[in-house]
Amino acid sequence: MTRPASPVPVPHDVCIHPGPALLEGAADGPSLAAHRERFGDLPAVALPDLLRLVRGVGLRGRGGAAFPFAVKLEAASRRRRPVVVVNLSEGEPASAKDSALALARPHLVLDGAVATARALGARELHLVLSGERPQVRRSIVQALAERHDGLDVHDHDAAPRFVAGQARAVIELMSGRPNLPVTAWVPEAIEGHRGRPTLLSNAETWAHVGLLALRGEVAYRHHGTAQEPGTTLLTLTRPGELPHVHEVAYGTRLRDVLPEDARGLPALVGGFHGSWATWPTVASARVSVARMRELGTPLGAVVVLTPDADTCPVELSSRIVDFLAGQSAGRCGPCRNGLPSLAAALRAVLHGTGGPDRVAELAGLVSGRGACAHPDGTARLVRSLLAVMPHEVAAHAAGGCAALERAEAS
Repeated sequence: MTRPASPVPVPHDVCIHPGPALLEGAADGPSLAAHRERFGDLPAVALPDLLRLVRGVGLRGRGGAAFPFAVKLEAASRRRRPVVVVNLSEGEPASAKDSALALARPHLVLDGAVATARALGARELHLVLSGERPQVRRSIVQALAERHDGLDVHDHDAAPRFVAGQARAVIELMSGRPNLPVTAWVPEAIEGHRGRPTLLSNAETWAHVGLLALRGEVAYRHHGTAQEPGTTLLTLTRPGELPHVHEVAYGTRLRDVLPEDARGLPALVGGFHGSWATWPTVASARVSVARMRELGTPLGAVVVLTPDADTCPVELSSRIVDFLAGQSAGRCGPCRNGLPSLAAALRAVLHGTGGPDRVAELAGLVSGRGACAHPDGTARLVRSLLAVMPHEVAAHAAGGCAALERAEAS
């Protein structure tokens, strides 16, 4: 059966804006020579020093969960023969930040992974690449050809599926099994690939590790706030347009990053597993893991989808949930049965043949019961739509469309 297409197709190109740290001098080009000219040679960093660096700035993973990197690093260091994995699969179609780094700063990503592998005494470096983003593969392969790091490097092509980048799905891929999530009772940093400790992070996380190794904590703290030093990459996207990737210091007002024509409109913050936010919420938000969680709009994959004034959020949400329901592993009840039912219930609201109560009920039933976080993220999106835009939902349930009414009135 054909799975529904994403309302935001996987991009084949990306607009990369120069930034203050990771994307400093992005126009230099991706070559190793240009990278070394700007950042210098990669120093040897002992494990205690690397732990001090990542703890000192409170480095969190940039894959969506914002998990403390030092916790995973320390867990992997307690066992023999660890494996280091750079996850470039970027299964979120609306995200392009890892792609931007692969195209503009591949050696910063690789420096972070190599410095960590050496500190851990790891011999294997694995790179998980997206089969849907061939330009990323070309850039990474070219970058690897320029380097001689003394590690056994392996590359893997992720399946074209939203959940392919989930940590256990990546471990399955590396082991030669279907690239889908499975239930696991032990974190992969303790027991992952072939039972070995596996330190797996996305490209942006590794780029931050590389930046810390190359420039140190003091320079890293030149950006961001005292509580959240550093920067994050943010993807701005909307259906039918190329994504724009910006490097944003923590503490920056979110409204200052958005295009002028997005002002006054709601936005989907965090990507397909994110939350809808009204303009007043967006306008008051600052780019911060903690503060945006408090607002009920977690940064997640740090994607902001800004539909135009004529886009109906109910229709867009329905299309996203249809897509997500077709992207699951289909191995447990919440994904196999719950998400298709949730998609159908939201579709019924869209077409005026169902009400929001059934949608809310199903969102509650799938939450917290899956083998991975895919049902939870999908339910988060749906719940936010019901909570943030009840007028839009009610208009559809009654057979109308508030967005269409606004367009006709204007």
